[in-house]
Amino acid sequence: MASYSVNPEAVVFAQELIDRGQYVLTSDWSEVQPAATQQNDYLRKHSWDEYLRWHLGLTDGANGHTKARYAFVFGDFRRLHRMGLIACQFRAAEWRHKEVELAAHDLLQLLDSKTSG
Repeated sequence: MASYSVNPEAVVFAQELIDRGQYVLTSDWSEVQPAATQQNDYLRKHSWDEYLRWHLGLTDGANGHTKARYAFVFGDFRRLHRMGLIACQFRAAEWRHKEVELAAHDLLQLLDSKTSG
């Protein structure tokens, strides 16, 4: 099983998206999660540095500037999705990637605190 580290750039970027109001609170993640074709389209128009910001996890040992290096996408390359964070937290918890699970949890708490009440 692959192991993952938290991508600190993605955490900061997600916090910035939340602060700027660039998020979707209710979505069907299975419908909006970027598919391989959408990822490839994004990479044709953007740098790897921009691509990595959308992924909470870095695959340990994988080469940089490959899609295999980046895991746990939380947005649609335009906005953060609350359901994307929930999916990241759930998948990370399921496979015991505690660092990524906690990062997703903290971001979810930040988003919920900004949008409740």
